[in-house]
Amino acid sequence: MDLSLPHIWLIIGLLMLAAELVSVVLVFAFFAIGALLTALLAALGIAPDLDSQLLAFSLTSVLSLVFFRKKAKGILANRHHTQEYNEYAGETAMVIKDIPATGEGRIFYRGAEWIALSATQAPIIAGSKVVIRRTDGIKLIVEESC
Repeated sequence: MDLSLPHIWLIIGLLMLAAELVSVVLVFAFFAIGALLTALLAALGIAPDLDSQLLAFSLTSVLSLVFFRKKAKGILANRHHTQEYNEYAGETAMVIKDIPATGEGRIFYRGAEWIALSATQAPIIAGSKVVIRRTDGIKLIVEESC
C-alpha cells in the first residue's frame, strides 16, 4: 500500500491530535491544524510538491499557534472555573487560630483543621463562628458569621 502525501499529512495531523490529548501544553493541536490543512491543500492540488506542503504546514502551524493559543487557553481556563463545584460554601465552622486581615488562620470544620483566609480582609478572632464562602485550593475563604 502506497501512501500519498495527503494521506501522510492526515496521519501526522491525527497523531498530533492524539498527542494533544495526553499533553497539557496546548501546542500539538496547532500543529495538527497545520498538518490537516496541508493534507487538504495537497489533496486539492494547491500544494502539489513536498516543498510547498512543508511551507504550508509551517505557516499554518505557526500562525495558528501565535494567533489562537492564548485565546484557546483562556477559554479552557474560564470553562474550568465557571463549572467549579464548591460543597463547602455556606457551611459554618469555628475559628481555632486567629485569622489576620491578610494572613492565614485555622478553622475546625467537619472534624479537621483547615487553613482559612478572611474574605473581607478583616481579622477574625479564635472562638468566632464563620461562614465558608469559597475554596482556594486547600484553603477555605471565610467570613465572620452574624
